[in-house]
Amino acid sequence: MNHQANPPVARPLAGFAVVAALSILTLAGCASVEPPREQMAVARAAVERASGPAAAEAPVEVSQAREKLDRANVAMAREDYDSARRLAEQAEADANLAEAKSHSVRADRALREVREGIRQLREELARR
Repeated sequence: MNHQANPPVARPLAGFAVVAALSILTLAGCASVEPPREQMAVARAAVERASGPAAAEAPVEVSQAREKLDRANVAMAREDYDSARRLAEQAEADANLAEAKSHSVRADRALREVREGIRQLREELARR
């Protein structure tokens, strides 16, 4: 009974080859990530829009949007494009939330003014 077994050296080399192949595929996947230039531009524009009137009515949200955009810029400089894209998307969402909150605050204010005007008109009509 003469069984030929794989030499003991072949198993570790096979394992090394698999690890090396996976490492190369992983690096190739990372290299193919494109810089999120468009998302960065969209986030910048959203933060700039929100930095107007919304800054007074939603300062926390505007501050968070600015901070995340700053972090996205740092990630872009490090060429960490996945993080840059994620942070830019979050900055855009925070800026949009700030704008929505600002619109809501202004709409509530306008509604209160209209109701107050109606109340005053009713009082005036009741006096006549």
